[in-house]
Order: sequence, then C-alpha cells, then structure tokens
Amino acid sequence: MTSPRSGTSLRTYAFIDRMQPQCAAHIAATSPGDVPIAGMAELYIEMAPGNDVFRAADIALKAAGVRPALQIIEREFGLLEIHSEQQAEVLASGQAVLDEFGLLETDRIAPTIASTQFITNVHPYQAQLLNKWRKGSMLMPGQSLFIMEVAPAAYISVAANEAEKAASITVIELRAVGRFGRMFLSGTESEVQSARDAAVAALEEIKGQQA
Repeated sequence: MTSPRSGTSLRTYAFIDRMQPQCAAHIAATSPGDVPIAGMAELYIEMAPGNDVFRAADIALKAAGVRPALQIIEREFGLLEIHSEQQAEVLASGQAVLDEFGLLETDRIAPTIASTQFITNVHPYQAQLLNKWRKGSMLMPGQSLFIMEVAPAAYISVAANEAEKAASITVIELRAVGRFGRMFLSGTESEVQSARDAAVAALEEIKGQQA
C-alpha cells in the first residue's frame, strides 16, 4: 500500500526474532555491510520508489541501536536490512521508519509463494551444477532438495530462518533481492519435508495487502 503522505509503497516488512546459524552466516558472507551473527534479531524493509531506502536507513540508524547489513537499490525497489542483539531495538527502529513515512506494518504486501520444487535423490551432475553458483554450503548427491520462490523477495529470509529452526537441513543458497526471492535447502527427505512445512507456515502467518 502506498502512503498518501509520502508516496512510498511498503513492499516488505519482515521481522526475524532470532537468526539461525546458517542463515546468519549466509548474510555475513554475502553482505556488503555490518556482519550479523546467530541469535540476533533482524528486520527487512523493502520500499518503492527504491531511493526511499536511503531515507529509511537514516531514520532507522538514528532511532535505535541497530546496524545495517544491506542497503540495496535495484531497478524498482530498495531493500534495507538492520539487526541487533536486542529485539526491542530492531522493533523500535522499524517503527520509527513506519511513522516517518506514514505507514503501518499491515500496509506491507503479503508474501505469495510463486513456486516450490521438492527433489529427492539429487543426481550428482545436478548437484555439481548448483554448487558452481551457490554461496552457502555444498549440495551433496543423493540428498533431497527443496526450492522455494517467493514474492516480494525479502520474505524468503523469513522462510529460510523458520525452516532452519524446524529441521536439520543445509542452506545451499538464499536470494532475497529482485522480483522473486529464492532459497535452496537440502538434507534427508524427512528433514527437508519438515523444513518445507515450516517455511510455508511462516509465510502464511504474515498478513498484508494483496499485490
């Protein structure tokens, strides 16, 4: 929903209460900003027009004790990630951004699962192809693989974090920027199924506007 006061559209507002080890490590390895660690709380804010994210970052960082891992502007949208050891600091910072732009958390776009794929007994050649561009752990032949595609993109981080909470899986790749967010998780068939169910349930709990 677009704020009549600021003209800003809130695409994603996604709070993560406790970052899981693999998800935190993936952000730390791929982020140009401050490195987060497991156990921290974090918040993703995606806006349009994209340049509004610069103002959002200024407000967020001055409002509370948070640090940024991401401040990305792409063709249409701007994405900000902030994190802290204290959940209250992250929530206060996010609320300051909403207040400044005349927005509510419920003005965000609700996540939509665009596609899912569940592959058992991954072939060695397919594993090798995926491993060439993955930024997380290696995909081993014979494992099960779950792939999820979500819009808006940043919600994939919530899905992955909840999946890691729920099951003993390996995070192969996370992509939270662009038109769609994607995650690739692997493990035993039963563990990957549990991770899939947790990811879907987490996204279904996020309420917002229809795109």
